[in-house]
Amino acid sequence: MISGVWRTLGLGGGAAVGAAAYATWVEPRWFALRHREVPCLPAGSPRLRVLHLSDLHLVPTQERKRTWVRELAELEPDLVLHTGDHLAAMDAVPAALEAYSGLLDRPGAFVLGSNDYYPPTRKNPLRYFTDSHKKGAELTPLVLPTQDLVDGLTERGWIDLTHRRTLLDVHGVPLELVGTDDAHLGRDNYASVSAPASPDAALTVGVTHAPYQRVLDAMASDGAGLLIAGHTHGGQLRVPGYGALVTNCDLDTSRARGVSRWWPGAGSTPSSPAPPGAAWLHVSAGLGGNPYTPFRFCCRPEATLLTLTPGASPTAR
Repeated sequence: MISGVWRTLGLGGGAAVGAAAYATWVEPRWFALRHREVPCLPAGSPRLRVLHLSDLHLVPTQERKRTWVRELAELEPDLVLHTGDHLAAMDAVPAALEAYSGLLDRPGAFVLGSNDYYPPTRKNPLRYFTDSHKKGAELTPLVLPTQDLVDGLTERGWIDLTHRRTLLDVHGVPLELVGTDDAHLGRDNYASVSAPASPDAALTVGVTHAPYQRVLDAMASDGAGLLIAGHTHGGQLRVPGYGALVTNCDLDTSRARGVSRWWPGAGSTPSSPAPPGAAWLHVSAGLGGNPYTPFRFCCRPEATLLTLTPGASPTAR
């Protein structure tokens, strides 16, 4: 009997060690390209392919990630949208620009996240189960070379959507893009760009890093038909059959990654059916994470190719 107990404990311990090794060394490097179809364009519009990138948290030594991102240019998307947290090191800007090199030849736009301003710090992972995330990021005295990143992206033609609203023609489809600074740091000021959706646009797209309800509500109230964000890492550690345990913001865990619907007040009743005219929301699980907590489980790092279509039900594969 005693030997059986020890055998069970040994098997359990071995499984735990194996799971920890997988979550640390395998899944964080197992990049996935997701395909999602979102019926958010008016009838008669051509389909548009939008590549959504987020949360690279890039360290220059991450050659595998840099190569994988660089090869995404072969998709030839109609538009690239990046929802921030490009960097994870003081010297990462050249590596990030090199990784994006081919994609910078495509039309694109971006916003910034907290880790585009401040480098990552060591944190107790249990803090994500408390309200501490509502106080914003834990800042360090160090400041990342944010302007170098912004200059490198804009010099190649990408649009900085930080508190900006602009019209962009994408293959004959007029899109209105509106963005904010990072809500996780409390830098968001959507009121400075708030306006009804442009009647000249086929679709208004709201772009933000951290999907806090106040930002999503404001964008949806103004008539944005598609909202995209990152920041959550999809929960990073997901429970099979259940999903994310945390989002590191006030978004409900059922929307931690993937396509869902959003409307003003949706956060108070996350399981309610979407009303007519509700916006589509895509939250990316991102491609990286804090290098001090590099774990992922049942939540592969990802980029997503969103196919925007007129009027059909969304599909995924």
